[in-house]
Amino acid sequence: MLDVLPALLVASGVAAALWFLQRRLFGAAGSRPRAAVRLTAVVLIALVAVAYGAFQLSKSRHVQLLGDLATHVETDQKVVALTFDDGPEAVYTQQIIDVLRDHDARATFFVIGGECRESPQSLRALVRAGHEIGNHTWSHPRLLAMSQTAIRDEIERTDAVIRAAGYEGPVAVRPPNGKRLIAAPYYLRRNGRTTVMWDLEPDSIAGICDDADAMVKYVRENVRPGSIILMHVMYEARGASREALPRILDGLSADGYRFVTVSELLALRES
Repeated sequence: MLDVLPALLVASGVAAALWFLQRRLFGAAGSRPRAAVRLTAVVLIALVAVAYGAFQLSKSRHVQLLGDLATHVETDQKVVALTFDDGPEAVYTQQIIDVLRDHDARATFFVIGGECRESPQSLRALVRAGHEIGNHTWSHPRLLAMSQTAIRDEIERTDAVIRAAGYEGPVAVRPPNGKRLIAAPYYLRRNGRTTVMWDLEPDSIAGICDDADAMVKYVRENVRPGSIILMHVMYEARGASREALPRILDGLSADGYRFVTVSELLALRES
């Protein structure tokens, strides 16, 4: 309800302002039916406006109403955090581990708790390889309009399976699809955790997401010191991303960048 109630309060305020404005512009309605029509129109306009604003805010990478948000880190050091969402799964996890090892790169994997349960050996392989493990919830739901109990269950069950795999490092959190409004950031703030987003997402952009060459070009042209790069390399459909990954690593290394984990990158905010 934390996502719904503020929206209703804002909608009520907008409706009141619109009602006052239309009275000033058009005068009294003159009859109850006309007043009812005007009131209905005002309420609908207010609800649509607030819903649109809430939708835009919920997917914003750079704006959040509560808690700590990390999209990138301002730094002069040529470092980037390479992050992967979803999985792990049995088919491609080791392949990605091998690519990163060959490029002497550590990354942050935002894993889904339910998939960790289905493929525990893949999660343990990530831990053994020394990568950072992040929390991408248990079942990958949109965290909008969920109760604090439901959000806690999604995150804490995933924390538990990550720890059971022997991982002892920090566990960053990334909401599925980056969608959050008030409820999820409120839960994370109460528990001293940062909402981790990204500033580059080459395989989520229409027109280049199926083209490895275009993804490599996009990353090299748009990266900056302190970038957080999001990629999806699990599952069969992500072949272009897996093809692009070693070339992105080669290109950024040639450009002088080092690869760090999300927690290492966030530590630069305090230095």
